[in-house]
Amino acid sequence: DKLSTEKKKKKNTPANLLSFSAPIIGRWVEMAVDSEYLMQFVEETSFYNRIVLSHLLPSNLWDPLPHFLQTWLRNYLAGTLLYFISGFLWCFYIYYLKLNVYLPREAIPTRKAMLLQISVAMKAMPWYTLLPTVSEYMIESGWTKCYSRIGEVSWFLYFVSIAVYLVLVEFGLAFHPLDGILQAVPHVVALFIVPIHFTTHLGLLFMEAIWTANIHDCIHGNIWPVMGAGYHTIHHTTYKHNYGHYTIWMDWMFGSLRDPLLQEDDNKAE
Repeated sequence: DKLSTEKKKKKNTPANLLSFSAPIIGRWVEMAVDSEYLMQFVEETSFYNRIVLSHLLPSNLWDPLPHFLQTWLRNYLAGTLLYFISGFLWCFYIYYLKLNVYLPREAIPTRKAMLLQISVAMKAMPWYTLLPTVSEYMIESGWTKCYSRIGEVSWFLYFVSIAVYLVLVEFGLAFHPLDGILQAVPHVVALFIVPIHFTTHLGLLFMEAIWTANIHDCIHGNIWPVMGAGYHTIHHTTYKHNYGHYTIWMDWMFGSLRDPLLQEDDNKAE
């Protein structure tokens, strides 16, 4: 009995208990560290939410909302503002300041056509802004390869990862002729493949919105190897060519490239 009691005491010593519970404690510490790291993403998105929402809405309308809905509302309102501001400035420059330089007066869309395009854009905006909201949720949950601070990697790897990320985005856009939401899908897919800085990812999505409007204005800049509006107009007429996004390289590699200048010559010949 005495020997059995001593064994029990020895079994329950702090050292043995610590040894027994070490894997559990280690897992708790690991989870705490992971949670603390992931909170950096949440804090950053919350910061962006406050910047946008506090300037556009009374706090009682958005502050009680769950974080996910706050993020979507921020993306929706910011996306809508970006659409109208950039669209107005672009139309003012092309249709007024540079009238007959890029387009003749008779080629300017009618007010009815403009309102129709605005209506279509507004119907798509809630769904278009939902995608980056979902991507931010996945980043905050630790499902992607996103990292929070540039200091976590070298500057060399930072720029290499951006290059690889953009190559994947360029390649991913050649998988379907649909535009809109699908144009931003490769940005989300790339998050699971390439380690990318979180704020850089958001910045690239912002540039995506600007670029999407630019390639639909029918004004071909003819700057090689940029996939300008002339290329993208052909994409909307054939749905078999010019699937690329920023550049023509992927279409050139896969044989789906059609040059708008050559297309214009062919039309004149006919």
